[in-house]
Amino acid sequence: MELLVTLPLLIPLALSLALFAARRHRRASRIIAIAGATILLTVAAALLVVTHDGIQVVAIGEWPAPYGIVLVADLFSAAILLVCALVSWATIVYATGWMDAERERTGFYPLVFALLLGVNGAFLTGDLFNLYVWFEVMLMASFVLLVLGTEKGQVEGGIKYVSLNLLASTFFLSATGILYGIAGTLNFAHLSSVLAYVDPQILNIVAVLLGIAFGIKAAVFPLFFWLPASYHTPPVPVSALFAGLLTKVGVYALIRVFTLLFVHDPGWTHTLLLFCAALTMLTGVLGALAQHDVRRILSFHIVSQIGYMIFGLALYTPLGLASSVFYLIHHIVVKTNLFLLSGLVERTFGTGSLDRLGGLFRTHAWLGVLFLVPAFSLAGVPPLSGFLAKLLVIRAGLAAQAYLATAVAVLVGLFTLLSMLKIWNEAFWKARPDHSMILHDTGRFPARLVVPIVVLASVTILLGIAGEPLLALSSRAAAQLLDPAAYQAAVLGTVTVQAINGGV
Repeated sequence: MELLVTLPLLIPLALSLALFAARRHRRASRIIAIAGATILLTVAAALLVVTHDGIQVVAIGEWPAPYGIVLVADLFSAAILLVCALVSWATIVYATGWMDAERERTGFYPLVFALLLGVNGAFLTGDLFNLYVWFEVMLMASFVLLVLGTEKGQVEGGIKYVSLNLLASTFFLSATGILYGIAGTLNFAHLSSVLAYVDPQILNIVAVLLGIAFGIKAAVFPLFFWLPASYHTPPVPVSALFAGLLTKVGVYALIRVFTLLFVHDPGWTHTLLLFCAALTMLTGVLGALAQHDVRRILSFHIVSQIGYMIFGLALYTPLGLASSVFYLIHHIVVKTNLFLLSGLVERTFGTGSLDRLGGLFRTHAWLGVLFLVPAFSLAGVPPLSGFLAKLLVIRAGLAAQAYLATAVAVLVGLFTLLSMLKIWNEAFWKARPDHSMILHDTGRFPARLVVPIVVLASVTILLGIAGEPLLALSSRAAAQLLDPAAYQAAVLGTVTVQAINGGV
């Protein structure tokens, strides 16, 4: 069991090193990358099965918590690990049919697995400092991926991306130092016990600092503007990987700390989150409506959909948290798929500008159908996964009497449908403009570009028409998140709950 918890870190680390050594051998790199992603997906599935029996904890070097480093896998982290492994597999398969030789030989595949190492580490870490470390691993790998190549705007987008994320790291490290100073520990389980004895006003300050840090990484209002400025600039596989994973690590961190650590005054902390969630939904979708480039529209929709996840967290109810978990899993799949689909459109016309697109459905209906599945799911059209996700969020909002935020959620869903129909009409339905140019025959795309899209679309449909298992999983994960005592018992065991070194 302990091996299953550590393998999501060991596998990407080993693959990153192996792929770096083999980076000049394209065929070998592709085979290793796909095989490694498949193994990682299998391990993540096995870990989720094991966590149904209880929270899994591994003490590195046999040093017990809270003194040593621990890895912790509960239902929430294991479920997110699995869906991230799925979209990573899909993106890597897609990339083998997309990426040019230069990028592959300069380290695309090793960087992808270095990124996955940081992402998986963030999901599994049991203490705040190592969460910071994994965030920095993720930041370094993602920055290089963002500027890898010669596309227009990559460097500018990369500068915006790294500047704001370094600011987030500053807030994160400052909050970490304050917490260690007042509590004498950074272990999540130990902190959740010790913070009950800390001045609530000090906790509010730390909560705001961490909220800003994770809010920047999650692209929460008003800290989201770096995302639409950078996510459309790199190659499509990189955009898809970022869209599926990076902001979701920020959301994961927000859910973790605002259910485990900062629950001393939910009337203040979670009300603030609710306000940010409503504005995140609204500003994101309005930004999407104003765009005329496919990937820019999709980038703004990352922001708007993040608002739904934070909405469920802000309600701080079993149904609210279950809706956040469900929405998070649904959105990772759907958003990754939409970016992969945008790649086929761009490869066909050489651009994602809606003014230069048109007529795709008349000549290649299969591409239009594949687009409609994630697009309608994003907008919440039944019977797709997005319908259940939005329904859960709206039900949770009504049950918690958060009527204004719930009304915003409904309105944003309608605007999302409008912007998806805008892409459909401009790229697929309208007549092809005279100045547009077909660069590739979309009927001859290699299977490596189409199969990942079909797989993710099938998952979206399956989660919609047979979503009961995921709903049950989300409910159980929410119950664990609302029960810090179970987390403490799993991590600390018989350790007496007290501050270390007389910190409190």
